[in-house]
Amino acid sequence: MEENIYYHVISDIPKTAGEHIILDDKHPNGVHKRVYEQMAVVEDIYKNPQKYRNTELSHSVDVALRELALEKVRKEKYPQYPSRMAALYVSKTFKEAEQWGDYFAKLGRPTYGIAKIRVNGNIFEGDAYKCFDGCVDETENIRMAEIYWLNGPNEDGREPIVEILADGDIEVVEIVKEINANI
Repeated sequence: MEENIYYHVISDIPKTAGEHIILDDKHPNGVHKRVYEQMAVVEDIYKNPQKYRNTELSHSVDVALRELALEKVRKEKYPQYPSRMAALYVSKTFKEAEQWGDYFAKLGRPTYGIAKIRVNGNIFEGDAYKCFDGCVDETENIRMAEIYWLNGPNEDGREPIVEILADGDIEVVEIVKEINANI
């Protein structure tokens, strides 16, 4: 494990300088909570896919289907990478973090600021373009998850939108920008 400095958009829960965030199998993140709130629906979809074929799934169910497929593939083929359900999403530069912060604020997500953080854990640099909406076809979700973790070039030549996953012991070094949470 390496120690690295990154930037993190503080959203959902305010953070303070000096705070340590532990993320691992025993300490999941908010994605984990939101995914597991949808488990009954996900299980029903996979048991009765025909029942959902012509139904528009809610965003939270789409995300749960995606994240569960991503986690299954990660555990089976890429266990060295952080789990998306037990990681902090970080940026290499302050500018990249500002762009993510602007994006979150436009979505209406509570956004409090940007922190400089020190990561003592594992890192995975992925491409947000390869995040997909989950569907009722589990095989297709697994196929798309494998594309995400392989992390090759985009088929259409687009530059990746870098999303970095970090786990382990993460220290908030300083709050470098405060943002009005109601933007």
